[in-house]
Amino acid sequence: MKTSMKNKNVKTSVANLAEAPKMYETENDIPLQHRTELNTLMNQRLASAVDLQTQMKQAHWNVKGPNFIGLHELFDQVDEAVESYVDMIAERIVQLGGIAQGTARVAAARSRLEEYPLAIADGLAHVEAVAKALSTFGEEARHTINEATELDDADTADLFTEISRGIDKWLWFVEAHSQAPK
Repeated sequence: MKTSMKNKNVKTSVANLAEAPKMYETENDIPLQHRTELNTLMNQRLASAVDLQTQMKQAHWNVKGPNFIGLHELFDQVDEAVESYVDMIAERIVQLGGIAQGTARVAAARSRLEEYPLAIADGLAHVEAVAKALSTFGEEARHTINEATELDDADTADLFTEISRGIDKWLWFVEAHSQAPK
């Protein structure tokens, strides 16, 4: 009986992910409908950002090879930057009256990033995997700029412009490790 109740709770929880988010009252002048859509959009990006952060730590912890120290430190720097993006996104959600949904379980259910390959160790394999994750998240950030602009929220568009610019910088730093002339 407990197992079926647990399964029912999981199904109910997953179903709630698709429901309209609860919004708190605020004096913010962005219309409620726009804030609600922004909340849903940013919580999707928050899930991917949390996933991206954990992927950077996965690379940081497990990289091996002749470029170990450089990549180990680089992946840690990327992780720290992504951590700040996570916080910026979550705080913007709350500023607009939403609830930031940034738990590991929510991130796992909603992230649009590919699963990070857990069995890799070689530095160049991590470079490739990290570059793919950064690229995917950068594309999401740019879509969010456009969507926030369509919802008349220049501040959220600006926030994601800053995030996009940062992701592009980190992608450049990471990809430089695989672009050396042969």
